[in-house]
Amino acid sequence: MRDALHAVPFQAPIAHRVRSYRYAALSVATKKSSRCLVANPVQMQTLALGQRCNGYWLAYGTQGKRNTMHRLPGLDLLRAIAIAWVMLFHSYIVGGLGEPFGSLQSSGWMGVDLFFVLSGYLIGSQLLKPLSQGKPLAFGRFYVRRTFRVVPAYLVVLAIYFSLPWAREADGIQPLWQFLTYTVNFLIDYEHNQAFSHVWSLCVEEHFYLLFPLLAWWLARNPSVGKFVAVCVAIIIGGMVMRGYLWHHMDDRFVEVIYYPTYNRIDGLLAGVVLATIQAYRPAMWQRMQERANLWLLAGCVVLALAIGLFQDRTGLLSTVIGYPLLSWGFALVVAAGTSPASWLGRWRVPAVGWIALVSYSLYLSHKIVFHLVQAMLAEHPQVHGLAAFSVYAVATFAGGALLYYAVERPFLRLRDRLRHPERETARPAFAPRSAGA
Repeated sequence: MRDALHAVPFQAPIAHRVRSYRYAALSVATKKSSRCLVANPVQMQTLALGQRCNGYWLAYGTQGKRNTMHRLPGLDLLRAIAIAWVMLFHSYIVGGLGEPFGSLQSSGWMGVDLFFVLSGYLIGSQLLKPLSQGKPLAFGRFYVRRTFRVVPAYLVVLAIYFSLPWAREADGIQPLWQFLTYTVNFLIDYEHNQAFSHVWSLCVEEHFYLLFPLLAWWLARNPSVGKFVAVCVAIIIGGMVMRGYLWHHMDDRFVEVIYYPTYNRIDGLLAGVVLATIQAYRPAMWQRMQERANLWLLAGCVVLALAIGLFQDRTGLLSTVIGYPLLSWGFALVVAAGTSPASWLGRWRVPAVGWIALVSYSLYLSHKIVFHLVQAMLAEHPQVHGLAAFSVYAVATFAGGALLYYAVERPFLRLRDRLRHPERETARPAFAPRSAGA
């Protein structure tokens, strides 16, 4: 029985609330019928639609299948959009993809901010739920999980960049020690060293992984709404003041001085953490948000439209100061909608989206190398251009990401799980929503 059932962490008005047992829970919910099977070491019970049992919304499962629907489809869709948007933006290294993609390509850097919001929400969910229950924070376990998740694939790609210079998308690259210490985003000479420069966002994430657990632990020692709000406001206003000051002293070095440093780019992570905090500490409020998910989605789209309009002058003072928090909170509203299976995002099933989300980290690491190699190959075949060239780039990029994922990333994730539970696989905590990459 434990092999046939798997815990599915969802929150939705159409689902059931079911006790979070040690082993498994399964729910199949549709508009016409819905039944939920709950298994623990002692019993199995069947709950009819609308019944509750001390716990968490569970939905969308299938008997007899392992790891069934353990990700939130809405967040997978957003993650797939983010990585596709970022890769489209980086297509400038091969001359761009043509006028039809001009607007999407030029704004593709915003996909990174969407990644930041998703990461803040997902990582915040993992850390804040036990704290909200008065449990100690497992620092060691968290850092080990992050290490297995991030480092192996990163080191493989880093080895390629430094051992095969001809595979780089640019000649110059920062010293190896800066990549190993995640300080590239502070020290980069962008004019001369653009190879693997997109690792700046991974540096920001790593700094977040290092510092946020400590901040969360400190705030949870004496939890207070006022203290939490004060910290959030201080971070937002401090970032605005910092960017405004640096804008006047950047000497035409916008990327190095404003765009890359962690202290200027934490708005998205903060917005995601705020969502996770509401979910952990104000579940009733979160449930009301879930029930109005489409309203939040529409509001998010309006805010994003304002932010995109503001960033028409991407390096201007106004966009530099208020653009990033505006963009981040717009994405946060969209992510909040994406967590609800009742929302348009949560119900929209797009083929291959789940897989793209699953391999998004490997795609992020490897896509510039693949772009460069394909460009070199197509240089010998000038007859391949337009849509045909786009197709070659797309297929090769996804193939490269898949190779890295299946050869490196997934084996280490499985090793991590085996080391944690050598004799059994357990369900993921019901609170911690999982999207690919969490």
